[in-house]
Amino acid sequence: MKVSDVKKVCVAGGGQMGRQIALNAAIHGFDTYLTDAIADVLTAVDKWSAEYLEGRVTKGKLTAEQAADAKAKFHLVPTLQEAAEGAQIVIEAILEDKDIKTNFYKEVGAIVDENAVLASNSSYMPSSLFKDCVPNPSRLANMHYFNPALVLKLVEVVRGEHTADETVDFIVDFAVANGKTPIRVNKEIEGFVVNRVLRAIRDEAFFLVEDGVCTAEDLDTGVELGLNHPMGPFRLLDLTGIDLNYMASDRRWKETGVKPHGYDIVKAKYEAHEWGRKTGKGFYDYSKK
Repeated sequence: MKVSDVKKVCVAGGGQMGRQIALNAAIHGFDTYLTDAIADVLTAVDKWSAEYLEGRVTKGKLTAEQAADAKAKFHLVPTLQEAAEGAQIVIEAILEDKDIKTNFYKEVGAIVDENAVLASNSSYMPSSLFKDCVPNPSRLANMHYFNPALVLKLVEVVRGEHTADETVDFIVDFAVANGKTPIRVNKEIEGFVVNRVLRAIRDEAFFLVEDGVCTAEDLDTGVELGLNHPMGPFRLLDLTGIDLNYMASDRRWKETGVKPHGYDIVKAKYEAHEWGRKTGKGFYDYSKK
């Protein structure tokens, strides 16, 4: 299958990542169907997408005609059946929970054509975890966007041992058609490429803060001004979601038996619902912004 054969894109999950992935595809000319199990999420996405497109027109980034075309191609539907039926590619961006994802792949595998590409946006769970859930697992792989997906260019395309070369090539081409710059991750490894590098930085950052060497704010300032990173690791955690980091850290501890640096810090913030920008407070306070 070629990208030119794509008539319908399905995105499952209307959260922070899924809605951006779906709208980005619509902006780039793909007829895109976004679904979420929670009706209120779709209502929020409808309002958000209208405001986003209007803002892009105001800033001169899109013409009114381009925004109208993207809106016409951006469909919000309440069921996976309606979103996935007839789709050539399904991008999964649902909760980072193995059981929930397992049920999703069993359901979607029974809906789509056996050659439709199934791409997981998960940043930590490799597609091999779900290869037994779908017919023809050769069309299953990870397609990991970075947050904010409407802005950041990078996409990691991760090959599992079950993934066909044609699937990888198709996802790479699809990413390019969506205005992204893909990199090929030739085998599954926990955290893939970018998050492994980021984790090494973050582990050291947590150690320095836990050990009382510096505050999170001063560490961010040091990384931003000394290493020329656009934002320090704690400011980045606020952007990507402390809740997601806690889930990944908890899973990492259970799998390795080694407690990650910063676990107690992120656990406390997770339980206090201080998940970063999405809740108004994380390592920084966003309630007045």
